[in-house]
Amino acid sequence: MEYKTIVCDVLVVGAGGAGCRAAIEASNYNLDVIMLSKELLGKAHTSMAEGGINVAMGNVDPNDDPETHFKDTVVGGNYINNQELVEILVDNAVARVYDLEEMGAVFDRTPEGKIAQRPFGKQSWRRTAYASDRTGSEIMVTLVEAIRKSSVRVFDEMFATKLLVQDGRIAGVTAIDMKYGDYLVFRAKAVVMATGGAGRIFKVTSNAQLDVGDGYAMAYEAGCEMIDMEMIQFHPTGMTRPESAKGRLVTEAVRGEGGILLNSEGERFMKKYYPKVMELAGRDQVARSIMTEVIEGRGSPTGGAYLSISHLPKRIVEFRLESMIEQFGDAGVDIRDEPMEVSPTCHHFMGGISIDTSAQASIPGLFAAGECMGGLHGGNRLGGNALCDTQVFGALAGESAASFAKEHGLTGFDRDVAKQEFERVEAMLQRKDGISPADAREELNELMWSKVQIFRNEEDLEHAVKELRRIQQEVVPKIKVDVPIKRFNPGWHQAIEFAHMVITARMVAEAAFMRKGSRGAHYRVDADPDDKGYYNIVIRKGEDGEMELKRKDLVITRIQPP
Repeated sequence: MEYKTIVCDVLVVGAGGAGCRAAIEASNYNLDVIMLSKELLGKAHTSMAEGGINVAMGNVDPNDDPETHFKDTVVGGNYINNQELVEILVDNAVARVYDLEEMGAVFDRTPEGKIAQRPFGKQSWRRTAYASDRTGSEIMVTLVEAIRKSSVRVFDEMFATKLLVQDGRIAGVTAIDMKYGDYLVFRAKAVVMATGGAGRIFKVTSNAQLDVGDGYAMAYEAGCEMIDMEMIQFHPTGMTRPESAKGRLVTEAVRGEGGILLNSEGERFMKKYYPKVMELAGRDQVARSIMTEVIEGRGSPTGGAYLSISHLPKRIVEFRLESMIEQFGDAGVDIRDEPMEVSPTCHHFMGGISIDTSAQASIPGLFAAGECMGGLHGGNRLGGNALCDTQVFGALAGESAASFAKEHGLTGFDRDVAKQEFERVEAMLQRKDGISPADAREELNELMWSKVQIFRNEEDLEHAVKELRRIQQEVVPKIKVDVPIKRFNPGWHQAIEFAHMVITARMVAEAAFMRKGSRGAHYRVDADPDDKGYYNIVIRKGEDGEMELKRKDLVITRIQPP
């Protein structure tokens, strides 16, 4: 099996907000840095993050400070966050936002000319800096321009499939050039994983098509410790129609600017669930409230609720929610006068690769940042903390990877392991009979959406665990590609992705099945009252190849759980 080998000092896998920030930081150390992007540079999911980035500047509410940001994040995460990581987030957020400004990012301003900030759910003060409702796009445009001005070598449309580990240390990755079908091995002294989330394992999601859990599966297979994989955030407001747009994100900024949720009877129902904060309750709380209204027969025709901003001045809506006007305008709805129909959509993985305070994973030389890392957000992520996470931990991972690369030489790699990986993905092209990835993916999506969604119970989770084990054993080995060509073959890419999706889905379901109580986004309707949930669940691949799960004590620095 022929493949090409490319060598560098630091390899960044993923080119979203975290990956770009990591690559920029690492390149400041006069090192050879390569960044792999599964799509064209600049098209990452970060661009779809609309509402804003949390930073305790105090520009609008002078009483805000990093200590309050810390408290809000831990309380919002239902007290199971790694508090050492939260400290890093809040202590570095301001500097990272000013970094973005220096690179050219333009944020909305106050009348005094300071960066403007808006309210978001479960936050004590107006903390979320924004660029209209296109904040993620503004950040990505800025980072991509900085990448192009840097020495970073970018390989786009490059599909990383496996992490290579040698003598207990990271050695690089195997990859496929999606354009030409060539096989490559990227060798590096240090690797940063910044591969985003896995919303596409669910039927309804706000995530981009390529967010299938590649990074989670690769890290697990390499032997990394994974954490909090049961904690999935279902954003309360995704579009419900047209069908082609179902699940598409309706930014929390709509509620932050004063949008209200109504049921089919015209009742502002959040008053009865969370009367003090109403629409600005936690995302998990708002999502459960909407679904309760639907289950009890007060939902909208498409199985959601109504989100209205028609009471707000049109000039405010047009200035601050420009992309929402366009998004719903395409669906024939003028949100300035008509309510939006919304329902929960799989949005964010709080769990992921477990890291230490240098952003290093349990494998030396491997670092992680952004959504593919876990432990920071605990049981529920606050809106605005994701973009903050990408910049703070992207920079930290890039700096730490650069330091590691300067202190360590290039390690070897097992050529047989690389060869076996390429033979595995090649076999999908050669298989004559089997199951199409599209059919297999539809089955997986339906299973996860029906059994591992917002309201969970023992029977559903046990069924999901058994089915996912069966799918991994019986379906994954039979995945075949209809068109046996290597040059830009989406069917082949989806076949490879499916194995990653199943591993990720298994981690989610197995951890959810193990956690018998409710905590954060993990809500059990049959919760064990004796399981208060003040622990983390970590997962590793055992020496026998089986998935091993165990409880882990919380990392607490300041705030004790109640």
